[in-house]
Amino acid sequence: MTPRFARTAVLAALLATPAVAQDDAGWLPSLITDTPEEGFQLAITLSRTGVTETQGNMDVLTTQREHYSREPDDLIAASQVIAIHFQTVAAANDYWR
Repeated sequence: MTPRFARTAVLAALLATPAVAQDDAGWLPSLITDTPEEGFQLAITLSRTGVTETQGNMDVLTTQREHYSREPDDLIAASQVIAIHFQTVAAANDYWR
């Protein structure tokens, strides 16, 4: 893994609050949301969860925070990951029609 990719992955993980388990259906019972805003928040959660599941060591996740938080390319890459997840959530919700 390249340092830039690692920083981008860490940034994506830190953009939102961690996923919270819901009932007994698991942490992600559905991609269906009531509004586009809820869908966007779910996309952020998906991005963050993907990173934290891949790298469970929080020290490693936060070590480079000061550096990657100022790197435009890393911020853009993290936003792209969220956008891809949002496309998936939007399609699952028939674009909230």
